[in-house]
Amino acid sequence: MSSAVKVARGDSARNPLRATNPHIGEKIIIGLLFGAAAVSVAVTIGIVIALFSPLPGFFEYVDLWSFLSGTLWAPSFTDASFGVLPLVAGTLQVVFYASLVGIPLGLGGAIYLSEYASNPVRKIIKPVLEVLEGLPTVAVGLFAVFWFKPLIQELTPGLGWTSPFSIGVAGITVGIIIIPLIASVSDDAMRAVPSALREGAYALGATKMRVAITVVVPAAISGIVASFVLGASRAIGETMVVLLVAGGGSPQLKIGFTEPAGAMTAFIASRATGEIAQGTIDYYSIFAVGTLLFLMTLTMNMIAIRFVNKFREVYD
Repeated sequence: MSSAVKVARGDSARNPLRATNPHIGEKIIIGLLFGAAAVSVAVTIGIVIALFSPLPGFFEYVDLWSFLSGTLWAPSFTDASFGVLPLVAGTLQVVFYASLVGIPLGLGGAIYLSEYASNPVRKIIKPVLEVLEGLPTVAVGLFAVFWFKPLIQELTPGLGWTSPFSIGVAGITVGIIIIPLIASVSDDAMRAVPSALREGAYALGATKMRVAITVVVPAAISGIVASFVLGASRAIGETMVVLLVAGGGSPQLKIGFTEPAGAMTAFIASRATGEIAQGTIDYYSIFAVGTLLFLMTLTMNMIAIRFVNKFREVYD
């Protein structure tokens, strides 16, 4: 047997579905798909360059350690201070309160849709969840300002409300926003679990709830964690709700449910209005905060990927 035939047979064995001589139409489609992937990569690289390129101008005037560890954020004051911890603390508080609300309710909704809901009920609830994912957040923010926050104040008079803004209410509102996202993605992951796993558990006498909690959820853990990461990323990047409900915040580091607090996204939205002169330290501060927000989100996603891969090894 000639070496050319061996090579051809080897290529066919490695990839039997690949055409040995694709038509011109297939080549065009492959080129278009490659172009789409290349555009995505190029856009991502462009975002990174746009964020990182102004950083030398910022850190020429501000020490990196002072930026990361300072507890006073006042870039527009005469005696300017660039300690970003108040903004980081506000962002983390939003994510914390949003996760307390969004993760349990979203996962509970997914379990109901996947394991308990009948087909007619599912056909109604599932599209409603997908529609709710696209609600304008500015409308949700107005709802929280004029109705939700006064309601919480009436229900919790002992918290000592002293400000018209509240980072806790902002976080709960963001948690309500991410419930449909978490529920929809988790439901898709749980419905992808093979029915044989459920039937085996039922054959051993397990109840429906036990099957859902101990069989379906662990088997779909990678998709469920992905929904949590998407929800947390949405919470980190939420702008209008935080800006309207939590306010501009205090330049000092404050932690508390009823405290007004600034978040990183809210600061960027309030300052990047075109009124700041380019080349000033105030202008560069927007990119410094945006870069830190980007790195926080990237780190969270990398941790989540490692977590998912670890559990995939267990359930393969």
